[in-house]
Amino acid sequence: MTASTAKRFRDRDVVLANGITGRNVDIPSASPVNYHQAISRPGDMPRITVDGKLFLPKGQGSAPLPLVMIIPGSLGVTAANLTHASTLTDAGIAAFVLDSFGERGVSSTVAKQTQFSFAASAYDVLAAWKIVSALPGIDASRTGTQGHSRGGAAVLTAATRRFADPVLGSAVGPVGVLGAYPWSGHQFLDPRVGRTEIRALIGDRDEWCSPMQVQGHCQAIRMAGGKATMRIVSGAHHSFDRGSPVIDIAEASVSPHAPTTYLADDGAFVHPLSETPDPQLVDRDVMVYSLKAGYGRKGAKLGSSPGDAELFRSEMLAFWRRVLSVPAA
Repeated sequence: MTASTAKRFRDRDVVLANGITGRNVDIPSASPVNYHQAISRPGDMPRITVDGKLFLPKGQGSAPLPLVMIIPGSLGVTAANLTHASTLTDAGIAAFVLDSFGERGVSSTVAKQTQFSFAASAYDVLAAWKIVSALPGIDASRTGTQGHSRGGAAVLTAATRRFADPVLGSAVGPVGVLGAYPWSGHQFLDPRVGRTEIRALIGDRDEWCSPMQVQGHCQAIRMAGGKATMRIVSGAHHSFDRGSPVIDIAEASVSPHAPTTYLADDGAFVHPLSETPDPQLVDRDVMVYSLKAGYGRKGAKLGSSPGDAELFRSEMLAFWRRVLSVPAA
């Protein structure tokens, strides 16, 4: 695939390995300071227009297409995200790659996750779904979201009805969510996801996100009546789908063993040391707590061991073909 050297994703001429060119789509969204503002005080949210690129399969015909939205992680849009878009379009599935960073002037959140809130990341997912699922030629009943790392946290939150219903309406949204090595540090006390099917993939050597926390999240969804499955991949590191060797990221700020921070129905954080929801708390408050409590550290590995990227591709295609009713070629 080829791309120019322009900083903004929207300003690049992106052509996938299969020759499909991306088309810019603007997404009216917002930057809530926390989940409580997004749910309970939406009128106070600062508005913003983010963007992404839509990739349509070749020879699509007249039938409406299934679609998967790809939500990048803390490094922003990467070559791996575009590789997944190429794989999906080869399978006859439209792909939309969201860029939450460009309009906010952010290039990476690896060293500082609080440059904009996790609630804003999740809100972007819902805002993008409203626009992209309604585009001509897209089958809104066969759409899914696939998030990586911080993007994985975003798609899991966006699937939670307590967050989604105020934005989209009751029972509206994608039919499937694939969380790729997601961060599950923020979870609603009411984890119901309605009809949306959840699948999580994470390596047992992940130093950024806790497999145990993701296990607990999936189990909570199941206990609430939802469908959620998870695969822990032996020997796999964070971003094991990248297809490039495992490396150390010295500036990474991680705290995978910090306690889960729960969210009340109105979106207010419940501080790990409290039992009372506080609408004033923001991401930084609980992250500072984690650092002071000794959970935080610098440096973490990411990348693929031999066979990891191929395994991810196989899992990804199998999930989306089944959930979106796409026959194998």
